Amino acid sequence: MPAGARAPHFVRSFERGLAVIRSFDAEHPARTLSEVADSCDLTRAAARRLLLTLVDLGYVHQEGRQFRLTPRVLELGYSYLSSVTLPQIAEPHLERLVAQVKESSSLCVLDGDDIVYVARVPTRRIMSATITVGTRFPAHVTSVGRVVLAHLPDEEIDARLARTQLRPLTEFTIVSARELRAELRRVRGQGYAVVDQELEEGLRSIAAPVRDRSGEVVAAVNIAVPAGRNTVESIRRDLLPPLLATVARIDADLGITGPARAASHGSGTHRSSSSPRSPAPRP
Repeated sequence: MPAGARAPHFVRSFERGLAVIRSFDAEHPARTLSEVADSCDLTRAAARRLLLTLVDLGYVHQEGRQFRLTPRVLELGYSYLSSVTLPQIAEPHLERLVAQVKESSSLCVLDGDDIVYVARVPTRRIMSATITVGTRFPAHVTSVGRVVLAHLPDEEIDARLARTQLRPLTEFTIVSARELRAELRRVRGQGYAVVDQELEEGLRSIAAPVRDRSGEVVAAVNIAVPAGRNTVESIRRDLLPPLLATVARIDADLGITGPARAASHGSGTHRSSSSPRSPAPRP
């Protein structure tokens, strides 16, 4: 099938409806008809029909010229969350880890070229930005993403790097495919990843892989910290041991439950998809 071509069964209107829903995010909780049309590359007439359909279905609320999502959209993700055992298994271990290190921790999986948060335990410290279940970032600039990417077959890593735009999100972001490939080899060899202010300046994180009963890497757990009070050396010294102990306990629990329902998010750990990403977090 030619690049960009759609299969005969593809329903374009359904794609556009989902695009309208995804056009609302933390930076744009309310949008006008024109803003939705521009964001989704739709005509005003098409955007209006889709928005009013979503209003009729209860997924969008209209206030004058402004449209907002309603809590009913949570139903769209609940079926996935309620059927997956991995977040349920991991959360008690994340809570124990956060209580020990006094830093936020999350469980993430790979979805297309992004990592997606499927479980998160924040610290009690006031945060300037909130990361929630469902938040996603480009995988290659995150510690969790690099952990999962590093354990893919070499040919898949090459294919992903070939199609990924390595844009500099900060002055520290790796933008060379050669350097990133070398970093992924290093991560695979050492068993963990440290990302130093590549997603956002002032933010450092460390992550380690979660494996199912078969030994496949199905997710990763991270600890994210402010760079101002945590050096890379202190992260390795103080946070890596409890992090590795935590993923070992999650691995052990997955070994009991089996890999069937623990592995993938959405379209699968190694498959491609695309959807809007969240803004970068702040410590």
